[in-house]
Amino acid sequence: MIEVEDVCVEEQEKVHPATLVPLPPRFVLGKVPVDRIEMEYAAILATEALLHRGEIPPLTIVGPNAQLVTLAEKNAAFAEAMQAADLAVPDGISVVMASRILGAPIPERVTGGDLMERLCAEAAHYGFSVFLLGGLPGAAMMAAFNLRERYPGLNICGTYCPPMGFEKSPVEVERVRDRVNEAAPDLLCVAFGAPKQEIWMQENRDHLNVGAILPVGGAFDVVAGLRRRAPQWVQRIHLEWLFRMMMEPRRLWRRYLFGNTEFILLVARQWSAQKVEALRERVARVGHA
Repeated sequence: MIEVEDVCVEEQEKVHPATLVPLPPRFVLGKVPVDRIEMEYAAILATEALLHRGEIPPLTIVGPNAQLVTLAEKNAAFAEAMQAADLAVPDGISVVMASRILGAPIPERVTGGDLMERLCAEAAHYGFSVFLLGGLPGAAMMAAFNLRERYPGLNICGTYCPPMGFEKSPVEVERVRDRVNEAAPDLLCVAFGAPKQEIWMQENRDHLNVGAILPVGGAFDVVAGLRRRAPQWVQRIHLEWLFRMMMEPRRLWRRYLFGNTEFILLVARQWSAQKVEALRERVARVGHA
C-alpha cells in the first residue's frame, strides 16, 4: 500500500491544491492534455486528494487514448471536459507512443480500469468508500461483489445503473446526483462510456459530495465477468486493441480502422508543426547572431 506521508517532495512549480504532491509534467496532444505519469504516482496523487477531501473540489481524472483524442477534435464539449480535468492519465498505448515521437515521453500506460483496481486496494487500506455508477445492467453490483472479494475490507457504499438516455431527462439527472450524494463516497467510478462520462463529470462535479471522480468505461463489465479482457501477454505486447476488435468486430472495426488513421494523421501534423517551429527558432537565432 502507498504510505503517502513518506513521499519525498522536490521543489516544482505546480503542486496539487491542499496537498504536498507535485503535479506531473503535462503535454497537449491535439486538443487533449496528457500527464506524463506512471501508475504509482497517479495512485499517490489520487490517494492524497482523498485524504484531503473537503479542502478542495473533487479531483477529476480522465484517461486519454487514441479514440478520445480524435473525438475531442470534433466535439467541443468533450474537449472542454478533458481540458478541465485535474489529472489526465495515458490510457492508451497509442498515446504513449505518440508522446515519445513528439519528444514528451510517457513512462507507461495507465488505464482507467487498472487505476480503479489500484485505488480500490488503497480504499480498503485507508477506509475510503467507493461508489460504482453505470455499466451494463447488473454489472456494477456484480463488480462490487468481486471487488470486495479481491480487496477485503473494501467499503463499496453504493451502486447504480441509470436508464439508457438518462442524461436527456432532468429528473433522471437529478436522481443520479441524489443517489451519489446520499452515499457521499470518497471515490466515484463512472462507467457511462465516452464522451458521456467525461461530459457528465464536468457538468456535475460541483454538485457532487465526493472526493474524486474516475471514468472507467467498460471496467465494471470486465470485473463483473461480462466481458473478457485481453490476456496479460497480449497486453504486454500492446495488442489489447486487436484482441478487443476480434472479440467485438462489428462494434469496433470502424473505430480502430478510421479512428486510428485519424489519430496517426493528427500526430503526424503535430510532429511536422513542431519541426517547422524548431526550424524557425533556429533561423531566428542565426539571424540575431
